[in-house]
Amino acid sequence: MSDQLFSIAQQNVLITGGSRGIGRAIAQGFAERGANVAICSVNPESVKATVEQFASAGLTIHGFTCDVQKPTEIQSCAQHAIEHFGQIHSLINVAGVNRRKRAEQVSEDDYDFILDTNLKGAFLMCQTIGRHMIEHKSGTIINVESLNTWMPLKGVLPYAISKFGMQGMTRGLAMEWARHGIRVNSLAPGFILTDLTEKLWSDPVMQEWNSANCPMGRLGTPDDMVGTAVFLASKASAFMTGQTLYVDGGCSSGWNWPIPLQ
Repeated sequence: MSDQLFSIAQQNVLITGGSRGIGRAIAQGFAERGANVAICSVNPESVKATVEQFASAGLTIHGFTCDVQKPTEIQSCAQHAIEHFGQIHSLINVAGVNRRKRAEQVSEDDYDFILDTNLKGAFLMCQTIGRHMIEHKSGTIINVESLNTWMPLKGVLPYAISKFGMQGMTRGLAMEWARHGIRVNSLAPGFILTDLTEKLWSDPVMQEWNSANCPMGRLGTPDDMVGTAVFLASKASAFMTGQTLYVDGGCSSGWNWPIPLQ
């Protein structure tokens, strides 16, 4: 890159949930721009396949198996990444799960599964890598939030709770760790077409709703998240911390009314 302001070359980056969807796209985007990338995911087969597919494309990334619901696996993953790289410059928390149910039908297991992955796991990973960053007096953390923190959707209440919690965590960590040279921000995707959401967005009713309410008139793709992640990890955002950037095609700008314009 000719302008070093946006360069992430030679950064050592750990990405949770990096074997599919948004995490995978960010991993590829960072590797293509010269970063040293490690991904982790709960599925060892998915991690292995991703590492091999990137290698066939000439990109070297490292993969670790990690269930972020389990503190011992978070500790092990962080330790392996630190031992491999020596220093972690950027942590990107993408790992997340969801179960769509009405609020009255959500079980305790549903709630714990979602909150333990999306919020507790992200906090413990932030805490573990954050201690390492404090020692080095520098680092960036990017938490992948959700459009639900602007306006919660029906049928995904525990997910929305977890993402509101992540937004609060982002602000709180930013406030506490700025003195250590650590910046903490969030990236909030809008409606993104991934292998996990393909069935949902194949419904013509959903497609029509998105076309009516997204000013840019389309679904996002995982690749649409890469530029913002690069910006937040680079010197270009050096005076930003505690912020949420909505990458949503304009959905959070407002709603279109079904009334004729004069």
